[in-house]
Amino acid sequence: MSLAAVTLPTDRGTIMQRSVLWVLGLFLLGPFPAAAEGPQLPDLSDRIEAFQEQRAAEGDSKLSPADRKALDRAMAQVRAELPDPGLAVGDEAPEFTLPNAFGEPVSLADQLAQGPVVLTFYRGAWCPYCNLELKALQESLSAFRDHGASVLAVSPQKPGKSLEQVREDGFSFEILSDLDNRVMKGYRLFFRVPEGMVRVYREKLGLDLADYNGDGRYVLPVPATFVIDREGVIRAAFAKVDYNKRMEPAAILEALRQLPKP
Repeated sequence: MSLAAVTLPTDRGTIMQRSVLWVLGLFLLGPFPAAAEGPQLPDLSDRIEAFQEQRAAEGDSKLSPADRKALDRAMAQVRAELPDPGLAVGDEAPEFTLPNAFGEPVSLADQLAQGPVVLTFYRGAWCPYCNLELKALQESLSAFRDHGASVLAVSPQKPGKSLEQVREDGFSFEILSDLDNRVMKGYRLFFRVPEGMVRVYREKLGLDLADYNGDGRYVLPVPATFVIDREGVIRAAFAKVDYNKRMEPAAILEALRQLPKP
């Protein structure tokens, strides 16, 4: 059919009839595709639960009942020392400058000048729960960056250990080393590892924290995450002595969404 042969309906009855048929055709074609619900972020708690189930299935013959009791007593001591760890929402985030994995200084102030900061404290490269968390943050990084945010991860370990992490896992955010404990203390997360835990880690798990942190530094932070706005104010906070509890990437993203636009 040529274009000249095409005629359009001009009477109202025909136009209405065509309109009804068009709408009916849409229903026959099926539902419209659902609108995008935003980025699909990793579910960290599901990953931690799967890890725990796998470890339980494989069995852990390294720790005796006495060892487990020693660890439980150590964790109870930490809870008694830090009943309410971490700074609170509304607190000013203490400024710091720490070396990254390459030994270069990174300051919180410089990062905040570019946008909000997701600041997380973790125990070290030896901790499987921390590694699950850092990998989830890496996977969520593009969603955080959509809100102008950067990620800083702080541990007490030496920069050389952090560099091994960066090279092995390909982290593209800054991994920082708190070598004098000042930042962990400033954010109310610092504790000295009880002797019972040090002994079990060293004798039964083959882990000497001094190999990671430096001679005599048997210290750790309570795992914690803070969302800090550009003014340096903490807008979301999560800190738990139970090291298998971490802030979900989805909760971090929601906190970033709630920040006022610049």
